[in-house]
Amino acid sequence: MKILITGSCGFIGFHLTNFFLTNTNFKIIGIDNINSYYSTKLKLDRLKILNKINNKNFKFYKTSINNKKKIESIFRKNKINVVVNLAAQAGVRKSLKEPEAYFDNNVYGFFNIIELVRKFKIKHLIFASTSSVYGNQKNSRLSECLILNPIQFYAATKIVNEIIAENYSKIYNMKITGLRFFTVYGPWGRPDMALFKFTSSILKNKSIELFNFGNHSRDFTFVDDIVDGIVKALNRKRGKLFEVYNLGRGRTEALSYMVRLIENNLEKKAKKKYLPMQFGDIISTSSDIKKAKNHFKYNPKISLKKGIPIFLKWFRNYNK
Repeated sequence: MKILITGSCGFIGFHLTNFFLTNTNFKIIGIDNINSYYSTKLKLDRLKILNKINNKNFKFYKTSINNKKKIESIFRKNKINVVVNLAAQAGVRKSLKEPEAYFDNNVYGFFNIIELVRKFKIKHLIFASTSSVYGNQKNSRLSECLILNPIQFYAATKIVNEIIAENYSKIYNMKITGLRFFTVYGPWGRPDMALFKFTSSILKNKSIELFNFGNHSRDFTFVDDIVDGIVKALNRKRGKLFEVYNLGRGRTEALSYMVRLIENNLEKKAKKKYLPMQFGDIISTSSDIKKAKNHFKYNPKISLKKGIPIFLKWFRNYNK
């Protein structure tokens, strides 16, 4: 099988590509523009690892999904069976300041991918959505049947992806699966995420910023569980041609609990700066994962208590 993974040098894309190269004999075609939204060194270090694992089964192209001509040539050269689209402009807060970049990458880029999936008759398209599409809800459990309420432009672009995907699936009879990820963390994680920033600041004796006076809570999901969910979704037999699923831990933890776990494992107290709620922040996320469990036996296993030490061990090794 040949699988095209866009965003293969990103956090989740790296782990998914790593999984396939390590555990299967699949041919993986990776695409990433290696932009400077966060450390390009981190992305290039991920790429070095992928090239070392199984170079004969891995082909990498440095390009953007905005470049339709280049992407189409990649589709034409490689007899691709499945596409996993993880490429996107990340960062909720930045989308409020630079919406054009998010439209270009997350909407126009996604359209290029889905149009080529249609043109080349790819068997299955899997794409990344986000828990941010729910916004702030009255329901404590976020299920796929809820009316979406985006409060950032990033989330709006992901809803557009879902609408386009459902439309293409109906019109062109395409098998498409959307996956709404809930606060993914783990080794090789993004430096703009809270876990990475908090760990770095604590080790440097700098203050950590706790917005909403530290009263946020999240459904923290370890990256290996996300990868397991993507792999299982790839082979799903149940559901309609187009389906959307939550991929989370299925359990909400207070942000203050995550900070305590970091402190306990580092044996170092954090200097805390409590701040008011930021515009565009979601107070709490809690995934209802029954649909994913029923349709493809998704079963997240790694608790925050187990996952934090794994991240911290990687963080210290990577940063010497």
